[in-house]
Amino acid sequence: MKTAQPVDNRERVLLVGVGLKKAPRGRAGDPTAAGRDSLEELQELAESAGAKIEGSLLQVRDTLDPATLVGRGKLEEIRIEADMRHVPLVIVDHDLTPGQLRNFEKGVGRRVIDRTQLILDIFATHARTREGQLQVELAQLNYLLPRLTGRGEELSRLGGGIGTRGPGEQKLETDRRRIRDRVRKIQESIETVRRQRTTRRRARQALPLGMIALVGYTNAGKSTLFNALTHADVLTSSKMFATLDPTVRAVRLPSRRRVLLSDTVGFLRDLPPDLIAAFRATLEEVQEAAVIIHVSDISNPHHAEHDADVLKVLADLGVLDRPRLNVFNKTDRLPEEDLAMLKKSNERRENAIFTSAVTGAGLDELLARVDVVMPVDPLVHLRLRIPISDGRHLSLVHACGRVLHSEVLDGHMDLDAELPESLARHLQDFVSPPAKV
Repeated sequence: MKTAQPVDNRERVLLVGVGLKKAPRGRAGDPTAAGRDSLEELQELAESAGAKIEGSLLQVRDTLDPATLVGRGKLEEIRIEADMRHVPLVIVDHDLTPGQLRNFEKGVGRRVIDRTQLILDIFATHARTREGQLQVELAQLNYLLPRLTGRGEELSRLGGGIGTRGPGEQKLETDRRRIRDRVRKIQESIETVRRQRTTRRRARQALPLGMIALVGYTNAGKSTLFNALTHADVLTSSKMFATLDPTVRAVRLPSRRRVLLSDTVGFLRDLPPDLIAAFRATLEEVQEAAVIIHVSDISNPHHAEHDADVLKVLADLGVLDRPRLNVFNKTDRLPEEDLAMLKKSNERRENAIFTSAVTGAGLDELLARVDVVMPVDPLVHLRLRIPISDGRHLSLVHACGRVLHSEVLDGHMDLDAELPESLARHLQDFVSPPAKV
């Protein structure tokens, strides 16, 4: 008896990459190699959206064609390749103008989406909170609105698939006025949700708890690190943009201080402004953070380029001056000799920490380093004398501070302790005068 083979229902796609012979500023090197690297990233994105990659084409040009991006001759080559591979969808590793999109679809005779639309589709799949879903729908409508002209026939025949999730094609067949009305209503709903979130953040800020934000390139292992530090169960996945909505949990530092740790969406190179707005909620957590932990996938050969892209986004957010720790994650994927060499080359960098969120290596060092750089509710050194009968204050010192030395004298507990400044203010009545020399 034959076993039935599982049916692969993934949408078949062809990837098209376009590179320039003259590399963009800050991205020196072989343009063909850079184009292949970008295509590999596009493939990861497409697979995260549920695509089955049937092939890819890369073109390196002197300049981008203003009408078709790739030129008429290349369009015909793409059409023939798509016909041979029987793919209904072409994904272009570039942002297409409305005119380029229409000409591209006409030239290849099938549906075409660009990099931005692909990422928005992934956002629509992964957004869980109400605000996240509204932000994604707003970004999709703002993206598609200028691309409606002349696409009535194409839109009417779309039946779903990658690049069509979110608001739905039926909405896009309506006139511009109705779409703009929908955009305005979404913006009003987002403002309502944002005010509620701001109220909750202010309530958190009333407590002397510092905020720490995990940032990094997408799929750097931030959510796995977040779970390891907080013992939470946030979704972890090798798919890109598995985390969209901000998650906040409390963490206890070695000094016994409690801080809040926020998991954030992964960054990506050349993110358009509309996409940055689509995860504004998680970026606001970065802007509110007292300390930023920049997580890098040290096993990725392109981690240096990814780090540069993250720093660019942090600069756009105006947070480069914040205390920042560089965490080189996924050390378990490196040979021991490579890891030893990397550690030696970074031994003079005080803010460099090597970790594996999977094995737990380096996590204690990371928390200790956060303890040192955290500016909120700093530690103070006190000598306290508390009656043994005062169990409440004694428990508070042991729970929220670090006792360096203690002894019992005359019915009192003499303590030498490091405490958060906020707690020290409440214990002023128990502070012992300095010993006479």
